[in-house]
Formats: sequence, C-alpha cells, structure tokens
Amino acid sequence: MNSGDLTKLIKAEALNLGFSACGIAPAEPVDSKERENFNQWLGNGFQADMSYLERNQDKRYDPSLLVEGAKSIISVALNYYPQKILNKEQLQFAYYAYGKDYHNLVKNKLTRLLEYIQTIDPQSSGRVFCDTAPILEKYWAWKSGLGWVGKNTLLILPKAGSFFFLGEIILNSELEYDSPKKSHCGSCKRCLEACPTHALTSDGNLNANLCLSYQTIENRKELSASVKQAMKRTIYGCDECQKACPWNNRFATANNEPDLQPNEGFFNNTEQDWQNLSVESYRRIFKGSAVKRAKYEGLIRNISAATDADKTE
Repeated sequence: MNSGDLTKLIKAEALNLGFSACGIAPAEPVDSKERENFNQWLGNGFQADMSYLERNQDKRYDPSLLVEGAKSIISVALNYYPQKILNKEQLQFAYYAYGKDYHNLVKNKLTRLLEYIQTIDPQSSGRVFCDTAPILEKYWAWKSGLGWVGKNTLLILPKAGSFFFLGEIILNSELEYDSPKKSHCGSCKRCLEACPTHALTSDGNLNANLCLSYQTIENRKELSASVKQAMKRTIYGCDECQKACPWNNRFATANNEPDLQPNEGFFNNTEQDWQNLSVESYRRIFKGSAVKRAKYEGLIRNISAATDADKTE
C-alpha cells in the first residue's frame, strides 16, 4: 500500500474512533528554536517542582529514541467540552475532570488505531502516547497541522477551540505529512487578562508556580493566601484562560463521548456535600477519574481553601 492511501485510511479510522482531528508529521528531531524555548522555560524555573519535566531531554527532543526506526508521528485531538456545566453556585472543577481519566480513554483509542494500522500495513509498528512520556505534545500537534499554540500556551484548533486532549502514535512507516498552521490569536490578550494569578506571560509562556491548575493538583504543600483568594469557587484545575478565548466562545461544541460525561454524584454534590466528603465517597465519585491526581488530602485542602475564601469575602 502506498503512503498516500495508508494516510487516508489512518485519518478516516481516527475520526471513526471518535477523535476530532488527526494530523501527521515526520518524526524528525525537534527544531532548535523549540529546544531553546523549552530549555529557557526550565531555566526560568517555570516548571515549579515538576522535576520530571527536566528528565529525559534527549528523548523529548528526538522521537527515534522512543521508537526505533521512527518515521512518522500521528497526532490526534479528542474533544472534552462538556454537555452540561456546573452552575456558578457549586464548587468548580476544570472541564477535563468532569468524566473519566483521559489518559486511559485516549490511549485505548490510540491502541485501537495502531492495531487497525497493523492490519492494513503489517510492516508497521509503533507506540501510543498520551501525556505519559517525554514528548512535546503541543509541538507535535502543531507540526501535524492540527492547530497553533495560542497565547494561553494551549493548542487551538481552527473553528473548534482548545478544549481537546492530545495523543500520539510514533510509527515506523512513512506517511504523507501535514503542514503547521500559523497563529490566529492576533492582538487578542483575553486569556492573559483572564488568568486569576497572571501565570501567563506576554512572551507566550506559563509560569506553573502561579498557575491554579498546578497549585490545586500538583502542589502538595499548603496553599498561599494569594492562591486561596484567586481560587474563588474552584477546587480542581482552572479553565479561565480557555473560557475567555474567542475561539472557544464561538466554536466549542459539546462532546458525545460516554466516558467523558460526569456521574450524578459528582454533578449534584452541594458545597456542604463537598465539605463533608468522606474517603469512601471520594473513591466512589472519582473512580477512574483524573481528579485522583490530587489525592483525597489534596482535594480536601482545596475544598477548605475555597469555602474559607467565601466566608471572608
């Protein structure tokens, strides 16, 4: 089978599996500008205490070190914009945490895609990835033509927005490749202005030390007074930069993936329910959820911080 036919079949199957977009880039070493930008980001300490981002730089910059004989990187995007949204009186979660853990969902779909590729091209081999290996996912999604990296540092798909999970297959087969898209953010700065802690910088970087997503999920320490105040009603993650983005306001559409729909225990909990959350209820509500990243103790810390802030306003 020639590369053109194989490429068309792969993209069609990706859409059939429920992905919103699929693009392909040659598995070449990451360009020098991107490496310099990432190294500078690390040098500024913007990774906070996420030290895993400092490791395996050789693999991060060269996909052939992850998959021997790598020739192509298939990038996919999966919509997670919710069908219904928590009302403003409830304690808030980032939209991506409404349903099941995206790592498993995306990797399972990618595994099915890889198996399909191997049935139509038995010589193909590769690996699937979703936020679980040293891969510059937004860079490869951009190189694959899915969209551009916006001023909020997230990938923005044209006429679709940024509420998407990303995943990759690194493959040993040559395919037809897509071209990167130019940025269409223009002079807009709404995401920068909307960030509650000013974590987004004017030169297109994110300082994780300030970001509420980092503070409410990755940070295991006590929250500072300024973070508690900035959280308002949010107890897991933050979507403010995405909610302010015109591309989302105009084009975001609800997903229809069953595993991304919230269970009723999650959606109907009142503030008092969250304040009285037991370990058993936590395990039941968040079984198979990305919220477990923060652990029970972390979520209770966040609930206390958000509800205490309400009482002092």
